[in-house]
Amino acid sequence: MVEASSKTVYSEKEVKKILVVDNHPVILTFMKKLLDGLGHDVVTAEDGLSALDILEYYRPDIIFIDLIMPNIGGKKLCRIIRNMPDMESIFLVILSAVAAEEALDFISLGANACIAKGPPQIMRDHIKALLASYGCGASRGLMDKILGREDISQRQISKELLQDGKHYQRILRHLSEGIMELSADERIIFVNPVAVSLACIPEEELLGLNFIELFQKEHQEKIIENFRESISDSHKAPDYFTVSLNDHQVEINILPVEDHENNTTIVILNDVTEHKKIEEQLRYSQKMEAVGTLSGGIAHDFNNLLMGIQGNVSLALLNLNPEDSNYLKLKNIEEYISNGAKLTRQLLEYSRGGKYEVKTTDLNILIKKQVDLFSPARKEITVIGDYDPGLWPVEVDQGQIEQVVLNLYINSSHAMPECGKLYIKTENIVVKYNHNFPFNVDPGKYICVTVADTGVGMDAETLERIFDPFFTTKDVGSGSGLGLASAYGIVKNHGGFIEAKSVPGEGSSFRFYLPVSIKKAKKEKVIFEAIVKADETVLLVDDENMIIEVGREILEYLGYSVITAGSGREAIEIMNQSHRLDGNKNETSAASIKPDLVILDMIMPDMDGGVVFDRIRNISPEIKVILSSGYSANGKVNEVMKRGCNGFIQKPFNLNQLSQKIREVLDGS
Repeated sequence: MVEASSKTVYSEKEVKKILVVDNHPVILTFMKKLLDGLGHDVVTAEDGLSALDILEYYRPDIIFIDLIMPNIGGKKLCRIIRNMPDMESIFLVILSAVAAEEALDFISLGANACIAKGPPQIMRDHIKALLASYGCGASRGLMDKILGREDISQRQISKELLQDGKHYQRILRHLSEGIMELSADERIIFVNPVAVSLACIPEEELLGLNFIELFQKEHQEKIIENFRESISDSHKAPDYFTVSLNDHQVEINILPVEDHENNTTIVILNDVTEHKKIEEQLRYSQKMEAVGTLSGGIAHDFNNLLMGIQGNVSLALLNLNPEDSNYLKLKNIEEYISNGAKLTRQLLEYSRGGKYEVKTTDLNILIKKQVDLFSPARKEITVIGDYDPGLWPVEVDQGQIEQVVLNLYINSSHAMPECGKLYIKTENIVVKYNHNFPFNVDPGKYICVTVADTGVGMDAETLERIFDPFFTTKDVGSGSGLGLASAYGIVKNHGGFIEAKSVPGEGSSFRFYLPVSIKKAKKEKVIFEAIVKADETVLLVDDENMIIEVGREILEYLGYSVITAGSGREAIEIMNQSHRLDGNKNETSAASIKPDLVILDMIMPDMDGGVVFDRIRNISPEIKVILSSGYSANGKVNEVMKRGCNGFIQKPFNLNQLSQKIREVLDGS
């Protein structure tokens, strides 16, 4: 058959291939008899979906399309056909009862003409005249009016149906969920804009597709299983399940719809990608808290053990000649203790065990100092700094933040084993309520430090685990894997947060944020350590016997008189007795001696250091107290410090550190 062009004029007797699409059996019968009688080749379809199936193998010259149909209505069917390859020349005629009342712009739908349904004889005349007078193939309408509109009266029922349909269409268009309607064979017959957006396929191409084929093969079996289960038991409460669709996590709810004419299925698609991210962040945070609590407890107990070893080594070294063969061995043990203390410090920093020497700091100075220390060791790495001269001050433990910066430097250097560039940037940031961070952040002023490299980068799986303790990509024996974990804990403990981004082959960047201080940074004073001997009295309180024993000997070596207590209750009793018997010249017991200083363990059974401190201060308001713990200065320690405690020293400490801390507290320096 020779395909007609838009300029071709057919006679009424010329045979044309015609498809009639209408869900009303009377209209289908009427149209088939009429067109068969005129000698044309006629095929009929009951809805838009059936029409698309027919168009897979049958190419008509003319298509008559009803507007109101199930399983893809006439308007959408027109647009779909106009977007199909080799269908541009098809002559589309809308045949609809509602066209007369809707002021239909049929040309915008891609139709060539429109005939209003009315009395059969008038419809017959319009159809015959149209076939005799107009050629097929034009994409523009051959007439600017609806044929037969003037021959029928408006029908209120039809108007109400139109208004009702528009009302529900408006609701569906503005829902935040994606809505799809599927035919009995699971093909898509309706979609709202959100569903189109999630599918990433134009509506004209989406309609008629099999719903299952939208998803990757690994998810199709799960969808089919849930689909079959929902269809088999339509009275069952709807089940939600989540699958991946175009890089989105989509929650699906299947709702079968049964009526006398059609069995369709409504599918609700809810994009839960952001919700899943928040859930994952919460799970990660909870995991960090649990691991942090465990690692903090281990570090505390280990520090107590190290304290016992350190005390005995210090005492052994005091009475040993440097020329003795055991002197070097003991110094080596002391070095091992120091390394062990560094490891436990990292565990405590990861577990957010607290900061204990908080100072108002200009972070530019601190970071430049670390760069000066780092750069000479890796001369093949070019360090490029961009420091905000007006950087706001922060309240930090300088040693811990130095550790964060150094850990990030080291991490970047491992990513650039040959050479590369390391970018350091400081800037002021104001976080607003509508921030874009994937986790909860309190709005306010922060300083931001960026450490970026041009290294090998990380894949998504590695990026998810970089802050896990003991996770490392390095070979066994090359490191503990605590560097980034401790950085995470330190920043978190300072009220800040840290984020990481990376692309394999393109490098990584770390940004950590710290809340701003209203105070001004001060210049640091240089303090020289030295062993200072004295003659005051010290009450040493600890529930560990080994610490009591070595602590007594160290303090006595320093010249102090020592009273010991193995529990908080014993310490309180000693303080009570010393005050009751104060001034009694005949009393010579240890309890009658009034201590000048209390060194108080923070973590003890029965009664912790905070409670003991308060009871001691009630007995002796002026007594000086130093808290001691295998933990760093966590929240409980900070609370006691705020209540007037004079100092804190973390286990394990050596003889020099203890001497300096005692003099600092007693002399008020």
